[in-house]
Amino acid sequence: MGQTRIPCLLMRGGTSKGAYFLHDDLPESGPLRDRVLLAVMGSPDARQIDGIGGADSLTSKVAIIRASQRDDADVDYLFAQVLVDEARVDYGQNCGNILAGVGPFALERGLVTASGSSTPVRIYMQNTGQIAVAQVPTADGQVEYAGATRIDGVPGQAAALLVTFADVAGSSCGALLPTGNSRDRVDGIEVTCIDNGMPVVLLRAEDLGISGHEPCAVLDADNALKARLESIRLQLGPRMNLGDVSQRNVPKMCLLSAPRNGGAINTRSFIPHRCHASIGVFGAVSVATACLVQGSIAQALACTATGDAQRLSVEHPSGEFTVEIAMRDGAIHGCGLVRTARLLFDGQVCIPGDLWSGPR
Repeated sequence: MGQTRIPCLLMRGGTSKGAYFLHDDLPESGPLRDRVLLAVMGSPDARQIDGIGGADSLTSKVAIIRASQRDDADVDYLFAQVLVDEARVDYGQNCGNILAGVGPFALERGLVTASGSSTPVRIYMQNTGQIAVAQVPTADGQVEYAGATRIDGVPGQAAALLVTFADVAGSSCGALLPTGNSRDRVDGIEVTCIDNGMPVVLLRAEDLGISGHEPCAVLDADNALKARLESIRLQLGPRMNLGDVSQRNVPKMCLLSAPRNGGAINTRSFIPHRCHASIGVFGAVSVATACLVQGSIAQALACTATGDAQRLSVEHPSGEFTVEIAMRDGAIHGCGLVRTARLLFDGQVCIPGDLWSGPR
């Protein structure tokens, strides 16, 4: 049997890369669709040599998009994390980097029509039930990818793409502080559990015997450290209303330390078992938010200002990530961030025909 060809855009969104599909070009939700996505990426295999994945969790991502039937959204976006070395697809989280490519994809595929120099695309994030609005640069009626904006973790420059969120607090866990506390203690370590778009467990690096400024390779080689982090993560999963997280990628674990390069806070994020070369979008949003939460682990370490609109720079191994936080009456009201995206490939990805013969 021949190969099944599936229309696909390969796009960089922020500091990630993924395959973007129209919903109707894939099987319906279920085991067959998961097997198709695993075949697309070449999982499970550490090199993903038989697929288009890049042998890294940051390049083994999928966006599934369709025109929305909702009055408050233009498109629906479902994020899928295809594991590299396991035959598993995780839908239990958002990805704000891949989100950066959803607006451009919607315009490229004709789901949204360009309007003026910047086109707003309202995106319903199916994983967590929230709305994001992406302001996509559209010059001459098409997506403008070239520009002068640089983000750490991506070489060169590209057009700025502003993404705003009205309310992502508790999107996965049901509350901004899922345990009801600004601090908890697990295995003798103080932590802050927070969910402002991404469930994250925050810990002081020094409490684990490290500075928090080590290179990722050093932390990845520290098996004792990773075992301690996993023990804490597994215990906190149920307390964060996430249940048994032994087979899930959330919550993320994030080690905090004082900033060294003029930012608000320094981070080493685990996703969840490898140290992230930078930090995820929603992970950065949750960390930045924690810097403003009274009594949190982050607040005590962070360098912040005052006022209802704050721009916080979250330092990470590759540079920094700036998050804008809006406050109202002392509470988190909204957040925004600047990303870039680029269309890399427009074509068809092929999978074995005996796995799936395509839409009928």
